[in-house]
Amino acid sequence: METKKEQLEEKPLLNFIEAKIEEDLKLGKNNGIVYTRFPPEPNGYLHIGHAKSICLNFGIAKKYHGKTNIRFDDTNPVKEDVEYVDSIKEDVKWLGFDWAGEYYASDYFDQLYLWAEQLIKEGKAYVDDSSQEEISKNRGVPTSPGIESPYRNRSVEENLTLFRKMKAGEFADGQCVLRAKIDMASPNMHMRDPIMYRILHAHHHRTGNKWCIYPMYDYAHGQSDSIEGITHSICTLEFEVHRPLYDWFCEALHIHHPQQIEFARLNINYTVMSKRKLLQLVKENYVSGWDDPRMPTICGLRRRGYTPESIRNFAETIGVAKRENVIDISLLEFCVREDLNKRALRTMAVLDPVKLIIDNYPDNQTEMMDAVNNPEDISAGTRKVPFGKELWIERADFMENPPKNFFRMTIGKEVRLKYAYIVQCTSVDKDEQGNITAIHCQYLPETKSGMAESNRKVKGTIHWVSAAHCKEAEVRLFDRLFAVPDPDNVEEGHTFLENLNPDSLKIQTAYIEPNFLDTKPLTKYQFERIGYFCIDKDSTTDKLVFNRTVALKDSWAKGK
Repeated sequence: METKKEQLEEKPLLNFIEAKIEEDLKLGKNNGIVYTRFPPEPNGYLHIGHAKSICLNFGIAKKYHGKTNIRFDDTNPVKEDVEYVDSIKEDVKWLGFDWAGEYYASDYFDQLYLWAEQLIKEGKAYVDDSSQEEISKNRGVPTSPGIESPYRNRSVEENLTLFRKMKAGEFADGQCVLRAKIDMASPNMHMRDPIMYRILHAHHHRTGNKWCIYPMYDYAHGQSDSIEGITHSICTLEFEVHRPLYDWFCEALHIHHPQQIEFARLNINYTVMSKRKLLQLVKENYVSGWDDPRMPTICGLRRRGYTPESIRNFAETIGVAKRENVIDISLLEFCVREDLNKRALRTMAVLDPVKLIIDNYPDNQTEMMDAVNNPEDISAGTRKVPFGKELWIERADFMENPPKNFFRMTIGKEVRLKYAYIVQCTSVDKDEQGNITAIHCQYLPETKSGMAESNRKVKGTIHWVSAAHCKEAEVRLFDRLFAVPDPDNVEEGHTFLENLNPDSLKIQTAYIEPNFLDTKPLTKYQFERIGYFCIDKDSTTDKLVFNRTVALKDSWAKGK
């Protein structure tokens, strides 16, 4: 008999969305087809929250041998641009997904208009001349009925005439709207005669000036799903209260009715996810752009050195839930560490250098030491690292008066130089202010790595680069953009901008090994004993620029 553990391993638990889909499949709904979609509005760049939705929609369809469309909700030409369309497609493909069909809500403008006329003819929609302020005020509050518009009982003929004039451009922006006639007493505010169309005399990035009326999201979304034959419309929890309206339009029009299912959106501490706030950070130059490596945007994470595999693993690890919660950003960082440990090439770099002089090493001699490119991947091979009399080491790897458990370099004790020799520190040079300018040591020739005597035990190993052969590089040390876990939580009169981390970016010059297997942008490296870095797009043949993806260990909590 199988143990419970074996049963769970063979039959992993389903999340609530998968459970619903499997129930539909058992009942024979949708002819056994699973068809999902990812429907972003092209008014900004995608962020890590969208990545979760992408992984969920595409992952669900893949699991059940279905398909996923990408559909751009381009119903507001004032805020949308082809720049965002292109960036969204690039991000989805980078994450490792491809869509069955590429569609736009604007593809359906003609059909949506005809359906709007159908609802008018059936007495289920009317043109309202009220101002936006009047409409909002008359909707009232959930605990008491709203006030019906004085235009609610216009005749079908008058509504058709007015709606066609709206389409013909005979009215100014905001002069009137088309509303669905549902229930002004509904406790669900979205059912209180919602707006279906508003007037916007604006150029659309795909339809040009063909239209001056544009459908609202709540009117266009469900019908777009229906036209495409979507079976499961998976969206975030804030749309749960919109679901009755989604259902009402499909039923009123007697069209294919997809099942809307909501899940909790992704919230991560030390991060903001609002497109409006991310746009503010960009426009007011708090960051260098949408792809600033401190941003939670997919393009920012990509530039910082995150891999698509790490983000997909993160999405799978956090799973889907019905209730809102906050994920610790350290989990995202853990996922990228785990992935980069397997794939990142190793190199040595010194970020805060101090000179190490090996007094008994021959002058003008250079040895080429064998170094492993990736101990997790034997196929990555080895590299040659030049070694000489004068080296750079990290200033923090030496202490004159160390604490008890300090196993790095100090006077009188031995330490191994990685891939090279054991050395014993003998003295230091200082300037007039007492700052250490050089450290002196003696090396033990018989302890070269790979020699029989190299097995001699020492407690400390430090990295280094040859002063005569190393290259200079610009290193950008990125940290969390915000200094507090909940940057949106501010008192009245204050803004989230006050919670920015002043140390989220530090730029310094580092010394690195001279030979690199690959210097193309986004190539990943582990700076041994320091962290994971990638080559930035600002790099040139004359100057390498590295972005720190993440440190080797999570030191944030300890440091704070």
